[in-house]
Amino acid sequence: MMVSDLSTPAGVFCALSLVWLIYYASLRYQEYRLIKRLGGYAPVVYGRLPFAIDLVVRSIRRSNKCQDLAFWHWLYKNCSPSPSSPLAVTAEFRIGGTPFNATPPVSSAHGLHPFYQSSIKVLFEVFSERSGYTETTRHVIGQRILFTANPDNIKGKGAKFTRTWQDFLGHGIFTTDGEEWAASRQLLRPFFAQNRLRDLEVFEKYVQELLYLVNGQGPKIDISELFYRFTLDAATDFLLGRSVGSLGNPDSQFAQAFGEVQRIQNMRQRAGPFQPLVPMTNFWKGLKVMNSFIEPFVQDALNDSPEELDEKEAKSTNGSTWLQSVARFTRDRQVIRDQIVNILLAGRDTTAGTLSFLFKELSAHPDTYGKLRREILEKVGSGQAPTYDDLKNMPYLHHCISETLRIYPSVPFNLRVALKDTSLPRGGGADGLSPVGVRKDTTIVYSTRHLQLNPSMYPAVSASSPPVLEFCPERWETWTPRPWQYLPFNGGPRICIGQQFALAEIGYTTVRIVQRFGRLEKYWGDGDDLVKSDIVLSPAHGVKVGFFGDAD
Repeated sequence: MMVSDLSTPAGVFCALSLVWLIYYASLRYQEYRLIKRLGGYAPVVYGRLPFAIDLVVRSIRRSNKCQDLAFWHWLYKNCSPSPSSPLAVTAEFRIGGTPFNATPPVSSAHGLHPFYQSSIKVLFEVFSERSGYTETTRHVIGQRILFTANPDNIKGKGAKFTRTWQDFLGHGIFTTDGEEWAASRQLLRPFFAQNRLRDLEVFEKYVQELLYLVNGQGPKIDISELFYRFTLDAATDFLLGRSVGSLGNPDSQFAQAFGEVQRIQNMRQRAGPFQPLVPMTNFWKGLKVMNSFIEPFVQDALNDSPEELDEKEAKSTNGSTWLQSVARFTRDRQVIRDQIVNILLAGRDTTAGTLSFLFKELSAHPDTYGKLRREILEKVGSGQAPTYDDLKNMPYLHHCISETLRIYPSVPFNLRVALKDTSLPRGGGADGLSPVGVRKDTTIVYSTRHLQLNPSMYPAVSASSPPVLEFCPERWETWTPRPWQYLPFNGGPRICIGQQFALAEIGYTTVRIVQRFGRLEKYWGDGDDLVKSDIVLSPAHGVKVGFFGDAD
């Protein structure tokens, strides 16, 4: 009878299906045994459609609607089992398969006949020796993704960035590990290791251009758009040796292409194994515009030999630029291109986003703007440019910047891929505080914004401790975040080496603007408070404000 059945197409199909099912179950059982040995599973979010594609669609839709934080809240609310601790902010789902949480597929709870149970066990022993957790394995059982906002998990080390980003960022400091990453970091370190007078000179030059465009008669302007042009000019001057002059050219194709590439890159990452379904036409067009913009800088770097660059540095009072240092390090055009893209992402978008959110909040809080202005005028007067020492001695300015970065961290979401079988210290168990097993090549997504806005990380609401979503620089007079609770510049070995430079640029720019204008008017409405988080956090609809002089 069996032979007769196998002689028909239907019989062959059924037999192959059974073999595939046993293979699938054996791989899942292999994963289960390893993960239980490493720790356990996190609470699981189950998809309703095959391959959990509905979870991918939900993630992309929420991102397109600027509701990323709401997606994370939804994940933790809809995971099973629901953890009891408010600090249990870790969950997982599997794209391409149904997550298997507590019991192995050979358990009698799954209603499998003993014959199949023994068959699976035998096949498991075979496959566990021969297959390992390969790319084929992920295609069969799906891609497991962990989401966490627990500080103990975020401070883990030894994980690499996903390969998905290399079309955009190449092999720069954000996408490499080990010796390659260390070399990239070493190239940047000398330019951010100390406060340099030239930094303030560059800031002053482009702040004056910015102030000219702002005007002081109160017309409605999008200050965010001006900040992005300002930081691009300052970054290209400081790092590459010459400005692109975007403050004088509002129709920059590079800025538009840079934003579009980031938007599509965000979708690609969220799509996981469904990346081939993401439309890529505008991505490749944007990359072409970006590369055309960057190519002249690459050529400038290669025009001089390393010896000629050394001679120029010796003669220059300001030393060499960062780009010239890169050219001494490598003569590879692609490597230079990748480093430039990485540094522009860090030097332009993060600072411009923070300045945008700071002035958005200041426009909504006139008392805060007035208090900040009084401190600035007391320290440096109405026209004097601040020095580094002046910036250090303005505590309320620091509180305003820190509060902005607390609510709006520049990189709200980040990810790593496990380099080896390991575990996260928190996320499993009934209370969500036990270890979670992590197999090699598992994607771990973490959210600094969700972490920094978790009410359980703060004291109870009081006069000195307002609600976590409320912008209140005064909270920093009595509150100090615990380690790994406040991470606007990341932490550990990968902490941003440009942190002090960025804070100086933000502080200097803020001082010069607030010095000039006695009043800041809010022109944005309640519907304009959405934030966009393609890669770097930014206001979704700009920041419409008006500036007025003292007499207005």
